[in-house]
Amino acid sequence: MVDSVDWRKLREFSGVDLTQSFVLSWQVEGDTLCIELDLFLTPEHPFFEKPRPAEKACIRPAVVEFPYCESVSFNGSGGDESIDVVLGRIGLGAITGLIRRDEGPFELAGKFGRVSIDAERPILRLKQP
Repeated sequence: MVDSVDWRKLREFSGVDLTQSFVLSWQVEGDTLCIELDLFLTPEHPFFEKPRPAEKACIRPAVVEFPYCESVSFNGSGGDESIDVVLGRIGLGAITGLIRRDEGPFELAGKFGRVSIDAERPILRLKQP
């Protein structure tokens, strides 16, 4: 039986809504996969600010880091290719979900497709605007 954990149950994503967030870029720094995004903060997040009159939500620049990334596959292929080659094929767009399958790889899905990431637990960092 494959058990999966939804992103909402991961403490790293407390106070955010990934399904309202947008991937801006994919890159590798050393052995860490870095995904830059416009992150939707909910009122429960410690850095949430009431949206300005021209804004509809609290969106902040952020990066999700997957340390010790061993492999990345895209839409079921790419496990035997370098991470850089696979990342070059992945587009940008809205996120629809993130799960971890049975202590195995993380799966990030969105308008860009389905990305499987074999790495340690993600680290979420807000960036300075």
